[in-house]
Amino acid sequence: MNKPAEEQWEMIYRSTLLYRVEMLKDLLENEEITAVIVNKKDSSYLAFGDIELHVQRTDVLNAAIIVNRFLADE
Repeated sequence: MNKPAEEQWEMIYRSTLLYRVEMLKDLLENEEITAVIVNKKDSSYLAFGDIELHVQRTDVLNAAIIVNRFLADE
């Protein structure tokens, strides 16, 4: 039995800065890991909310390694 689409994705990173999420998405895609950006910022008050990066559950472990390397290089 297939799981609903929302259950097949896992959030691996969250930030208020879109450019950082996009940088990380590019790093993941260079490693052939599909990633999607979910923008949960309030459209009226941009100070509220986060931008999340999601990967498929099957890629979480490999993605976590890349995220940790990205954060260590800050």
